[in-house]
Amino acid sequence: MIEVAIMGHGVVGSGVAEILLEHWDAIAQKAKNEINVKYILDLKDFSHLYYSDKFIKDFNIILRDPEIRVVVEVMGGINPAYEFVKACLHSGKSVVTSNKELVAAKGAELLQIANEKNVNFLFEASVGGGIPVLRPIAQCLAANELSEIVGILNGTTNFILTKMIKEKVSFEDALKQAQDLGYAEKDPTADVEGHDACRKICILASLGFGKHVYPEQVQTEGITKIDLFDAAYAEKLGYVIKLIGHAKKMDNGKITANVYPALINKDNMLSGVNDVFNAVMVYGDAIGQVMFYGRGAGKSPTASAVVADVIDCVKHLVARKYLSWADGDKNYVCDGKKALSKLFVRLNAKNVSETKNAVCAVFGEDTVIIEGVKENELAFLTEYDIEEVLTKKISKFDDKIAKVLHVLD
Repeated sequence: MIEVAIMGHGVVGSGVAEILLEHWDAIAQKAKNEINVKYILDLKDFSHLYYSDKFIKDFNIILRDPEIRVVVEVMGGINPAYEFVKACLHSGKSVVTSNKELVAAKGAELLQIANEKNVNFLFEASVGGGIPVLRPIAQCLAANELSEIVGILNGTTNFILTKMIKEKVSFEDALKQAQDLGYAEKDPTADVEGHDACRKICILASLGFGKHVYPEQVQTEGITKIDLFDAAYAEKLGYVIKLIGHAKKMDNGKITANVYPALINKDNMLSGVNDVFNAVMVYGDAIGQVMFYGRGAGKSPTASAVVADVIDCVKHLVARKYLSWADGDKNYVCDGKKALSKLFVRLNAKNVSETKNAVCAVFGEDTVIIEGVKENELAFLTEYDIEEVLTKKISKFDDKIAKVLHVLD
């Protein structure tokens, strides 16, 4: 029998406990060993639960118990999770987590400790909740040289944008609906400002390209400035707006990593990913493109991914699993403005005809220009070019710029 401890008994932690306790026989068959939840660390009172005898309030009980072989961290945040996880790894205990903030900030260091101690640090649930994406990238796509990872990585923002696009609901009203349905927190900052998606693209890029990408290296923009006019322009152009996490390998071996709202061509598979669903598109030299799709969050999907990692740890107590990457450096992620881009631009135009002529003079006669969506305004799509070149051209209209967004075809 393998003894396990769970740190945290919130939404995900309670789901993990329920699965391990209520399906122990089926899990034992899959793990080739019985798994017993010995401790659950949480400061709150859970005396009403049938497994209340398992709760403790002192982390050191877990750390000092040699019988504990696997620790599940579902507390969230950096502190005290980082110190607890690091201590567990140093003591020879494998750790499973769903904590995207922890992995994005400290993943390289914790993986290195796990390697030195010959234990596992697994975190499948940190990116796609119940969507299997890290295992396939690390194992099934191992023969590929990956060139690009792009995805809709946050279900809350995708729900909000879907409401805005399909039902013409304002951002504020769509956010309230998301909060009422439990998709968005009372403080939705991490979602709507892009921080959650940023952490996830950090993990995906680190695993996919082999070096750690830190959140502060990712140029991040949320959806708070997106309005119904943006959605209307996108519709007329044959696009929809999504919040995208995007990482791409450059010819010089460096990468770009960004989170931003973008116009997605309706011919692109990501354009059809709606409501709270997530999707990750991975491009490899042998496979071409492959997409992982499903619900990216929720108690049961996320808990199931955590338990799958626990099973993996139990099956590999004397050998490390597949997840690893090297530490990165401050020069590894380069400015996205050095990369090839296509942009959507909205301009204020008291004289629409005159402004159209000016746009064509700068961007070419074939520039796709849309008018009639908002009075005294027009919008256009650039061709693909180095982003800083496009930005320099757009700067000629500095006094007229209403909005600039990225475009993915």
